[in-house]
Amino acid sequence: MREFKNKSRDEIVRELKDAHKNGKAVERFHSVGKGAYLRDMVYGANDGIITTFAVVAGVAGASLDTRVVLILGIANLIADGLSMATGNFIGIHSENQYLAKERKMEEWEVLHVPEEEKKEIRAIYEKKGFSGADLDHAVGIITSDKDRWVDEMMIGELGIVPGEQDSPLKNGFTTFVSFVVAGSLPLVPYVFGIGNSFMVAIAMTGAALFAVGSLRTLLTRQFWFVAGLEMLGVGAIAAVVAYYLGDILEKIV
Repeated sequence: MREFKNKSRDEIVRELKDAHKNGKAVERFHSVGKGAYLRDMVYGANDGIITTFAVVAGVAGASLDTRVVLILGIANLIADGLSMATGNFIGIHSENQYLAKERKMEEWEVLHVPEEEKKEIRAIYEKKGFSGADLDHAVGIITSDKDRWVDEMMIGELGIVPGEQDSPLKNGFTTFVSFVVAGSLPLVPYVFGIGNSFMVAIAMTGAALFAVGSLRTLLTRQFWFVAGLEMLGVGAIAAVVAYYLGDILEKIV
């Protein structure tokens, strides 16, 4: 991990022990709780930049007027941003409904067929290596509390970790804001009438794509330069295709 670069083993061990002593080890050394929002920010920003610049490149390839760039670009920015946000909202909301339904089913089973559910808990902990008195003790502790019992069934039987559900509204809003903010960058030169607007838009878009790609390393621990180049490459491919497609269509239509 980058936090431990150029540190001795003893220094690393001491930092980890101090972090656990203060109860903040997860927040300091891991990225738990940040993944969903960073994912939405990266996806939203990436799609916003690429789709808006694709419009700009297509219009430039067709040699159309600046007004056309702004009209199509802004329309695309709002429409696609809302589409992504609402799609994310509906997807997460539907998933949360599914998880809630599964939990209710487990609660019903614990209430009405407790012996069968105890057998499932026993089987889960046997697979983890528990046996004999230790297994009996573990099963007894877990099944003594209904909520804990259901939580364990959700994890062990269904692979669902309780409490990790995303917020449809917050995640959808994050997607929309990141899409609009990042996606507006290719339009800035045209809004302010900067000379050679298309070349300036290329430079701004490339820098933004590289920056967004680099941000992924906050979670992935990938080398920031490589992550930035990956996203820049994807955006470049989309831009080149849009530009030459616009050029071809302008000659055909």
